[in-house]
Amino acid sequence: MSRFAFLLTIGLIGTAILVGLGVWQVQRLQWKTGVLAEIDARIAAPPVALPAAPDPGTDKYLPVTTSGTFLDPAAHVLTSRPGIGAGYRIVQAFAADGRRILVDRGFVPAAAKDTPRPLPTATITGNLHWPDEVDGFTPDPDPAANIWFARDVPAMAAALGTEPILVIQRDALENDTSVTPLPLDTRGIPNNHLQYAITWFSLAAVWVGMSLYFLRRTRRPEGA
Repeated sequence: MSRFAFLLTIGLIGTAILVGLGVWQVQRLQWKTGVLAEIDARIAAPPVALPAAPDPGTDKYLPVTTSGTFLDPAAHVLTSRPGIGAGYRIVQAFAADGRRILVDRGFVPAAAKDTPRPLPTATITGNLHWPDEVDGFTPDPDPAANIWFARDVPAMAAALGTEPILVIQRDALENDTSVTPLPLDTRGIPNNHLQYAITWFSLAAVWVGMSLYFLRRTRRPEGA
């Protein structure tokens, strides 16, 4: 095989692979967009009564409503909000119909971490969630300072004496401005397939340019 034919073959094969990867990412983008639309629709659906035994696989994002009373103590999960800075999610025990569950009430600024908060009896609406926030790099909770670094539902349930069920509160309670709810949505679910597609197509364009450059050099007469 001549050098020209070899370079042409490598150029075509490389371009086909890179373009194929870009097309695959476009397909993944379409799939992920559909998944996120389904999750958004599920989050916004009419709420139902809290299931007796919710399943993390089938009941994730399920809208629920329940009545009860908030209980002390609360767990403080370190987080931040754009334009506000560091703060904490307040995850609190909630006694409802003879059960104890966890409720993510929302956000407070760091300076308000230890400010006493009302423990009202209320009807709350929110979504069931089992966040996947714990990995090998997540620090252990600091019991002395009551600071958590992730919403670890089983561990929080054990610490606060509840079932391993977390409801993300959707709306602020009447006459309670101490906590700002952070309703569940899909913004925290990554969807980077468009960037990946652009990267692969860009690499394909560079590959084509480099291949054309070497092909032209190969066909150029020696000494030209």
